[in-house]
Amino acid sequence: MNLHITKELNKNDKYHVNNQLFKFNLKNFPVDLGGRYQEINLFLKDESGKVRGGILGEICWNWLEIHTFIIDEDMRKSGYGTKLLLEIEQIALETSCDFIKVDTLSFQALDFYKKHGFQEFGTLDNVGRDFKHYYLKKDL
Repeated sequence: MNLHITKELNKNDKYHVNNQLFKFNLKNFPVDLGGRYQEINLFLKDESGKVRGGILGEICWNWLEIHTFIIDEDMRKSGYGTKLLLEIEQIALETSCDFIKVDTLSFQALDFYKKHGFQEFGTLDNVGRDFKHYYLKKDL
């Protein structure tokens, strides 16, 4: 067998790799958690339908993970971030998640998450030389 490594953007191959890991993990997780995967995307839109922020995440087994969370800068500190976070937390509760996890950089939203009950469980120093990368979790 002659194998080689390629670097490319290929949705089908990316799906294959992700699906292989999912199948492997499924063999090792409790049966009642099998198949618990769902993308969750919440968007904040203005009256013209323009997206002004949102949360992109996923439910996987017994947790919800937030991958991307942003509010347009001119909309920050107006309560919309809290509303989005509370909405995704409600979805996590309704789908029997045990916790929510998220990561953030030191110049992003650490204080916001802590204000909403998230607790830090890990950090990486020297990120971009001057920053920290924080990993947070909120038990439900």
